[in-house]
Amino acid sequence: MSKQLTLYLHKIDLALIEANAPYRGYQVDLLNKPEWFISKVNPAGKVPAVAYGGPNVEPDDPSSLSAKIAESNVILEFVADLYPDSGLLPKDPVLRAKVRFFIDGTTKHIEGASRAFFKGNESYDNLLKGIEFIQELLEEGRDFAIGDHYTIADACITPHLETVVKLIAANDIGKFPVGMGYKLGEELKGPKYAKFMKYAQQMLDRPSFKQTYDEEFAIRFLKIRFSERVQ
Repeated sequence: MSKQLTLYLHKIDLALIEANAPYRGYQVDLLNKPEWFISKVNPAGKVPAVAYGGPNVEPDDPSSLSAKIAESNVILEFVADLYPDSGLLPKDPVLRAKVRFFIDGTTKHIEGASRAFFKGNESYDNLLKGIEFIQELLEEGRDFAIGDHYTIADACITPHLETVVKLIAANDIGKFPVGMGYKLGEELKGPKYAKFMKYAQQMLDRPSFKQTYDEEFAIRFLKIRFSERVQ
């Protein structure tokens, strides 16, 4: 579990665990990134990033012979391609397209809106609109975003479900005015969002999520970070 609370890294952790993929992880200090990470792994300095192939070396000494891959959604598809039997990306081309459309919808309609509200930059109106968009993509009676199996669409959205459901709605954590998170939570309890909330809870109950999320640490860390808020 990343102690740096990076949503982009978290979805890769989920995909790797769901694929039962062996890997060696290395946590980069985001406030003091080592020179080797920027020069040898990702010149943009962003996480997550993957070094794949090449000789077996320590993560902090990556080989020039390994392929370096960055951007979380690109890495999600890379993991799915490496482990085709995992079901992370369906073999059916229509379902594959639906997975990609769901990921695109998460990026466009949930990611930015939840971040903006979490940081106190806007109300949660756009977030609710994003939730409505995603809810329309969820099929009745299905446990997953697309089809009958966990895919990278589920891995992509789950960290945002964590932010919305566990941090904002349940614990009122964020830079928004005190109490607005609880207010959002009350709205999400209504029948209008029942399908979305059922899906969200199923994702948050999965072993892969529980294995990669330290709720106590997240709440304690963010309460300190947002200790000075508008009342």
